[in-house]
Amino acid sequence: MSTALNPSLPAPPAPPGLRQSLARADRQRKLRAIALTLPLLLFLALTFLVPIGVLLKRAVENPEVANALPRTAAALADWNREGTPPAEAYAALGRDLASLPDSADAGALARRLNSEVPGARSLVMATYRALPLPGLAPDSPAADAKAALLALDERWNEPTYWQAIASNSSRWTPAYLLAAVDLRRDAQGTIERVEPEQRAFGRILLRTFEISLVVTLWCLLLAYPLSYWLSTLSARRANVLMVVVLVPFWTSILVRVAAWIVLLQSEGLVNHALIGLHLLDRPLALLFNRTGVIISMVHILLPFMILPLYSVMKNVPPTYLRAAVSLGSPPLAAFFRVYVPQTYPGIGAGALLVFILSIGYYVTPALLGGADDQMLSYYIAQYTNVNVNWGMAAALGALLLAATMVLYAVYRRVTNSELSLG
Repeated sequence: MSTALNPSLPAPPAPPGLRQSLARADRQRKLRAIALTLPLLLFLALTFLVPIGVLLKRAVENPEVANALPRTAAALADWNREGTPPAEAYAALGRDLASLPDSADAGALARRLNSEVPGARSLVMATYRALPLPGLAPDSPAADAKAALLALDERWNEPTYWQAIASNSSRWTPAYLLAAVDLRRDAQGTIERVEPEQRAFGRILLRTFEISLVVTLWCLLLAYPLSYWLSTLSARRANVLMVVVLVPFWTSILVRVAAWIVLLQSEGLVNHALIGLHLLDRPLALLFNRTGVIISMVHILLPFMILPLYSVMKNVPPTYLRAAVSLGSPPLAAFFRVYVPQTYPGIGAGALLVFILSIGYYVTPALLGGADDQMLSYYIAQYTNVNVNWGMAAALGALLLAATMVLYAVYRRVTNSELSLG
């Protein structure tokens, strides 16, 4: 009896040649798929993964002291960091400074130590420019080297400068990451909080989250009714109005910020209109404060909230609301109990997108905000372009990256819980 007439019988085994041909075809199909996706994977690795890896590496890398003062680091390896170091450390410091290739290396060393101890920059550069000094020759006794450095500047007798050299002599350090969360290591290497008047980054991070949360809430309040209205229109009318919504995408951020400066200044159109309508007696302060920052950021980020909401609302059948009303539910109760829960995925996606984009904003707060309205990205740019402290800039960038990953993990956890409950 054949297999076609009796399906319960097992199928006859395929010939060996046919099995090999099928396996070869399957391998070729997989290789073609990998070949098609390989350029995209390489592009993502070069433009996304590699920069993030360099950022994380630079956040814990501390090459300035290790490269410039290798002999001094070896001489301070057994020092207990109490009092002044042995005379051999003075001799090693003089030889290290004398062997630096040029002043740029001395400047990088001075900037790094000055971020630990104020005044270290002038001390290191003055010593470097004064070389060669009597007593710092390679064959001179260590005591003569110490005497020569102390004769040049008495600050070399202060333990704080030597402690800064010793604590930064390793090529890898958590100092930048600790400073990003208002922590530090003391002279003995114990982690402690910085003094209250120096705890700046905690307040800056909270301010960044606060501004981002306010912007996200305003975007949600404005985008939800607009997205609902768009979802009730015909496809042709909705597409025309969606073009108006997407206009901010086609305009430079600098142009939009400049337009808000014109609108929000004391003599701008907004204040003129409010005064002309006799709603105000004098202009409102809408510029260079938190109000102007939030208004501009909401305007720029509003489409990122509208698009996810509209895509979800468009797929919600309108018959659900009519069925709830026909069963006796009030229209408002039916809207919040039947319609709104079905738009939670759009709310979550839009809120996550707007919040993540907000915490990384730099241009808008820098141009429209005051000193107390700058977000974390402003200080990343400050350390990169002004202070030339790339380690601290990378640590703050890593902090923003960690916050983004935590938010995304929370979003995935919440959405997965909702799907499992559903």
